[in-house]
Amino acid sequence: MKGEMQMNIAEQIRQGRASIGIEFGSTRIKAVLIGEDYSVAASGAYDWENSCIDGVWTYSLDEIKAGLQGSFAALVQDVKSRYDVALTGAASVGISAMMHGYLAFDENDELLVPFRTWRNTMTEQAADAVTEAFGFNIPQRWSIAHLYQAILNGEEHVSRISFVTTLAGYVHWLLTGEKVIGIGDGSGMFPIDVTTGGYNSVMLDKFDTLTQGTAFSRKLSDTLPEIVPVGECAGKLTEQGAKLLDPTGAFAAGVPFCPPEGDAQTGMVATNSIAPRTGNVSAGTSIFAMAVLEKDLSAVYRQIDIVTTPCGDPVAMVHCNNCTTDLDCWVRLFADTLRVFGVEVPKSELYDKLYAEALSGAADCDGIISCNYHSGEHVTGFTQGRPFVMRSPSSKLNVANLMRSLVYSCMSTLKIGMDILINEEKIALDKIYAHGGLFKSPVTGQRFLASALGVPVALMESAGEGGAWGIALLASFLARKAEGESLSQYLEKRVFAGKTGSCMAPDEEDAAGFAEYIKGYKAALAVEKAAVEA
Repeated sequence: MKGEMQMNIAEQIRQGRASIGIEFGSTRIKAVLIGEDYSVAASGAYDWENSCIDGVWTYSLDEIKAGLQGSFAALVQDVKSRYDVALTGAASVGISAMMHGYLAFDENDELLVPFRTWRNTMTEQAADAVTEAFGFNIPQRWSIAHLYQAILNGEEHVSRISFVTTLAGYVHWLLTGEKVIGIGDGSGMFPIDVTTGGYNSVMLDKFDTLTQGTAFSRKLSDTLPEIVPVGECAGKLTEQGAKLLDPTGAFAAGVPFCPPEGDAQTGMVATNSIAPRTGNVSAGTSIFAMAVLEKDLSAVYRQIDIVTTPCGDPVAMVHCNNCTTDLDCWVRLFADTLRVFGVEVPKSELYDKLYAEALSGAADCDGIISCNYHSGEHVTGFTQGRPFVMRSPSSKLNVANLMRSLVYSCMSTLKIGMDILINEEKIALDKIYAHGGLFKSPVTGQRFLASALGVPVALMESAGEGGAWGIALLASFLARKAEGESLSQYLEKRVFAGKTGSCMAPDEEDAAGFAEYIKGYKAALAVEKAAVEA
């Protein structure tokens, strides 16, 4: 049976009937290929890290191109090793990446300043000013905040700006020549009018008024990428793009591309949470929750973004810059300690055992508080981070309590933001779907998150695949949708039919322990503030 399946997939690949998704995450670029059963048939990855240069978190364009080629080459190799088939074409391709940020180009398509990623928290003045002008929350990491901050700073490059885009928009442009974007990724650049499916025209006019008399003389609408609706072709792989993607020349030009999307939107697709009353949490280097809204929020909250699904429906988003980075540092420390004693433990086994150990820790971590801020955190008002672990003299410091505290810390800031939606706005969530690196080791992250938020948390079998699989599904939707079929129908009836995953309800003891922990966490932010100031 397995042999027949492999032969079938091999034939789909050979005939160019499979779809490809490539997602640029914070620490890994992943490429996946899916067949006509929508499951991942092959994958490839490329590890990378952002750099902080002159106070700016960035990746160079050379790193972006190298990562694109590296992840695709790894995918090609995996296809060859699994199916003994050369990957020379596909039914469709999609590009996804970390949302927001600032990539500004001149009229000659030259990058004007190094890429400013979502991780930067240096646009407070601009974000506040635009939020006040729009009556709509503009977080610091949004593209429009970065642009306006550059204008306020009087930066030399502003007068030469011709085009501003996101990372996904940039890679898509490299491969297709099209300066376009999906509505979800676009909603992290500038507010969307959900009735028209385009940028909010009233706010566009307000921004143009704000910038009158400045060095930025263009209309903003002429500077942003064009929004292409989900399911429509957003360009085809050019000859130049094909050579960039696959320098060997084996992969042919002409493959259609779906609109480039943000990692928040691909996470929604990968968890089938694009309908009202559904939500998802993505947890890796950053952590964010998405709740699809049934109605508008009653007020503007600086801790909550309003973005959209890939279909353009409004979503409340709580985005936290810091999640697993500090936990990963501690795991590396444990690995290094073992190495000193001549013991080498595989990375996956180490994570699994330490996560399992966290389950036996005290529900409140016995007073051990971990603050995981490696960078600034807008939800709690920090522009810089100083990670630390603190405890009372009576706390029992053991691996179980420490690991539980480290995992709790990954979701504590998210809890602070989500409390606004759940307790103040009274939004209804039947279930939250979780995905991303925090949930690769089963049970622990899922159980703690359910207890932290007070909402059942489900994990699909595909939870570890995350956004790369999500953008591959959007690419597949472009290639295989029936006439008049919506994305929601496509996901519900085809991709996720009969798949329920595993679900955990909040545990009463864990919930009480987390409630006690979050009190200490909030109080410890005074220590974080003093550490940053000192």
